[in-house]
Amino acid sequence: MINVVLLGFMIMVAFAAIRMRDLFAVAMLSGIYSFLAAGLFMALDAVDVAFTEAAVGAGVTTVLFLSTLRCIDRFEVQEEHLIERRRWLPVVVVLITGGALVYGMSDAPLMGLADAPVHGHVSQRYIEQGPIEVGVANMVTAVLASYRGFDTLGETVVIFTAGLTVLLLLGFEDKPTQRLGRNASGHHLVLRVVTKILLPFILMFALYVQFHGDFGAGGGFQAGVIFATGFILYDLVFGSDDTRQVVPVRCLIWGACAGVLLYGGVGVTTALMGEAYLDYNVLGADPVAGQHIGIMLVEFGVGLTVFSVVLLIYEALAGRRCRPCQKP
Repeated sequence: MINVVLLGFMIMVAFAAIRMRDLFAVAMLSGIYSFLAAGLFMALDAVDVAFTEAAVGAGVTTVLFLSTLRCIDRFEVQEEHLIERRRWLPVVVVLITGGALVYGMSDAPLMGLADAPVHGHVSQRYIEQGPIEVGVANMVTAVLASYRGFDTLGETVVIFTAGLTVLLLLGFEDKPTQRLGRNASGHHLVLRVVTKILLPFILMFALYVQFHGDFGAGGGFQAGVIFATGFILYDLVFGSDDTRQVVPVRCLIWGACAGVLLYGGVGVTTALMGEAYLDYNVLGADPVAGQHIGIMLVEFGVGLTVFSVVLLIYEALAGRRCRPCQKP
C-alpha cells in the first residue's frame, strides 16, 4: 500500500510539472518528486539509493535549477505556431519510449523472487563470502568499492567529466560576483544565525557518512554531496566572498582531479605490488586489513571528487550574469 501511495503521488507531481508554465514551481515539484522517489527506495529497502536520491535529487539539483532560473525568464514562453506544430510530437515520443520500457520489463522476474536469475550468479557469493573476504558489514559498500571497484572508478570519472564539461561550457570567474545569497538573504539575522548553527552539524554529518559507509548507509558519493550542500547553503546566505576565501574555485578544480587520481592511484599501487588492479589485499598486514585500507582510500577519492564537482557546477551556474539584463 505504501508503494502504491508513493507511486500515485509521483504520477500526480509529474503531471502537475508538465502542465505548469511557472518554471520556479516546476523546480519545486522536481524536488518533491525526488523526495517521493527517495521514500519509495526506502520502502524497497534500497537505503543507499534513497540516501543518494534525497541528497542529489531533492537537494543539490533543486538548488542548481534555481541558480539557472536566475538567468532566464521565470515563465515559459511558447509561440503559438510552434505549439500547434509540435503538439503531438512529445506525446508520440513518450508513448514509444514507454512502450519499449513496458516490453522490456514484460519478462522480468517478480520483485523479491527467490529463484530470479540475478540470484543464481554472483549474488549468493557476495552474501556468503563478502564478510569473510572484505570484512565490511555494509554489503553495498563491499560490492561497489571492492568487488565492482572498476565500475565505481568509471562512475567517478564520469562525474569528473561532467564537472569538466560544465566548466568548459560556462567557465567561472576568479573574482566572486554579488549573487542572490548576499543580496536577498544576507540581511536576515535569523537566517544567518540558523545557518551558522546548522553548518557545523551538516559538515559533521557528512564526515560521519564518509567514514561510516562501511557499517551503514552512505559512502563517498553521499558524503561529498552533503559536504557540498553545506557550503552551498553558506554561499546562498552569506554570498560568495566568504565562501571563496574558504574554498577557492581553483582548489576545487585540483580537488576534483586529486580524487580521481587517488582512486586510480590505489589500483596502480596494487598492480605494482604484484596483484591485480584494485586488489586491496596487499595493502595491509592481512587481506581483510588491506581491504579496509583500500576501501577507505577509494571512498575518500570519490567523496573529494563529488564534493569538488558539485560545488564547481554550482559556482559556474550561480556566478553567471543574466544575459537579458546583464545584471549579476
